Amino acid sequence: MSVQVELENPARQRLFNVAVVGATGAVGAELIGCLERRNFPVASLRLLASPRSAGRTLMFKGQPVTVEALTPEAFEGVDIALFSAGASISREFAPIAAARGALVVDNSSAFRMDADTPLVVPEVNGGLLDARPAIVANPNCVAAIAVMALAPLHARNPIVRVIGSTYQSASGAGAAAMEELELSTAAYLAGEAFAPKVLPHPYAFNVFSHNTAIDPLTGYNGEETKVMAEIRKIMAAPDMRVSFTCVRVPVLRAHSMALSVEFAEHMSVSVAESLLAQAPGVRIVNDNENNHFPMPVEASGQDDVLVGRLRVDASDPSGRTLTLFLAGDQLLKGAALNAVQIAEQYAV
Repeated sequence: MSVQVELENPARQRLFNVAVVGATGAVGAELIGCLERRNFPVASLRLLASPRSAGRTLMFKGQPVTVEALTPEAFEGVDIALFSAGASISREFAPIAAARGALVVDNSSAFRMDADTPLVVPEVNGGLLDARPAIVANPNCVAAIAVMALAPLHARNPIVRVIGSTYQSASGAGAAAMEELELSTAAYLAGEAFAPKVLPHPYAFNVFSHNTAIDPLTGYNGEETKVMAEIRKIMAAPDMRVSFTCVRVPVLRAHSMALSVEFAEHMSVSVAESLLAQAPGVRIVNDNENNHFPMPVEASGQDDVLVGRLRVDASDPSGRTLTLFLAGDQLLKGAALNAVQIAEQYAV
């Protein structure tokens, strides 16, 4: 005998059958947490992963949910499918989920630069969801965090050039890289040898260029190329000149970046700070007196992107360039939170 439990729904709002693909990964765990924390209207939750993870139990709203193996049949009856299992999985299964009627929000690189797939940060270009696309791409974590600060400024005074340097945490490479940072740091402090297995270089007390492949023609690595192209697409600014240098640093969670931003016209620090202070999802941390600016330790676990260190770029005497520093949680606004926000807007 089976018993059907009706969830409390006093407003009688529409509830959605939700699937999380890649539920056992670092971003998958954050997707589940965001759905719960933001009280997303879930009728049922299906957690999907590789066959080796099937049978594991994860918690959602105090109730155990068994992880199922990812198959085409798993999307039957699913309204919203949140993908975070890598590009190859997305290319295979996202069209299947969409064909069965689900909204797909994909966190991989599979569809980001597809001309027919919207690349969305809701605070910036959420209007693209009004067309009710079947598949929506979630941006690269650096691009998602960067445009939270760039877009409010660009709306007032067009940005013509951005030079960025990133300080990317272990969370960007997944749970295994986060564990490797912890283990290698412990080994370093104990004076023990540690051979890296997840990343190509020693991680403890070290920084190194992002470990994506270098393009022999441009000299940019894959992460830098993605960030530059995605910023232009999200901001609908194909002619914006953008250059990034992406570096991994021994920080467990939350990415930081330094940006030098050139505008079409003169832009004062006070106007920029006022615009950013009013921007949704942005929190100003700009305390010159106490030398307190955005830090990953304070951005970790936070929905907002922290922005500060605003100043006139001394290398541009025209006064059209400002520099600023950001920190944002890669697993939240750079991944899971942004995906759930897309689903929220779609569900209205």
